[in-house]
Amino acid sequence: MNTFIGFIMGPMVWISFIVFICGVVWKISGMIREVGEKEAYIFNYMSLKFSLRSIGAWLVPFLPRSTRQHPWFWGVTYLFHLLVFIVPIFLSAHVVLVNQAFGISWPTLGNDVADALTVAIIGALGFFFLRRRMVPEVKFLTAPKDYILIALVSVPFITGFLAYHQFFAYRWLTVIHVISGELMLMLIPFSSLVHMITAPFTRAYTGSEFGGVRHARDW
Repeated sequence: MNTFIGFIMGPMVWISFIVFICGVVWKISGMIREVGEKEAYIFNYMSLKFSLRSIGAWLVPFLPRSTRQHPWFWGVTYLFHLLVFIVPIFLSAHVVLVNQAFGISWPTLGNDVADALTVAIIGALGFFFLRRRMVPEVKFLTAPKDYILIALVSVPFITGFLAYHQFFAYRWLTVIHVISGELMLMLIPFSSLVHMITAPFTRAYTGSEFGGVRHARDW
């Protein structure tokens, strides 16, 4: 058991990051190649000015008109996407793990703050699940894989929270937390979770089209 734990907290960390990085490079290069083959004209009106303008506008909570029309959904969405990056990156236990594997470190969140933010993330995931179950138009478009992805993202945060507080089966919860976190990291480039990487490119394309071609704002 100790050998297995040593593997998932050592070599498996390297493997997870390598798969993630290679997957992201593969995804982005594939997107660029596909655009070049099928819609090369897009490159002619891509604009750094309009791309950054669009990305910046959509980063500001409730600046885009459509987000103000559904404030609860977009409020939770903004909060979730912000925290889902902040908590894993700045959690002290994760920084220690990365330091052991790669020899680098950075400032961390206080334990109480990280605890509260983790609860907020779990609550947001519960909101997304209920929304897919209760909102008719969203339920109609929901496939089983959408629930699987919600579960996949939920498990690392739920098990991490339970393991930190040592409610029960601390050792096994820690193992599940580490494995599920590494699995989620490796699956990001190969699932719809990749939108966290590709979203800026999509927004840059939309912003360039609206600003450079239609001479309008896309928010």
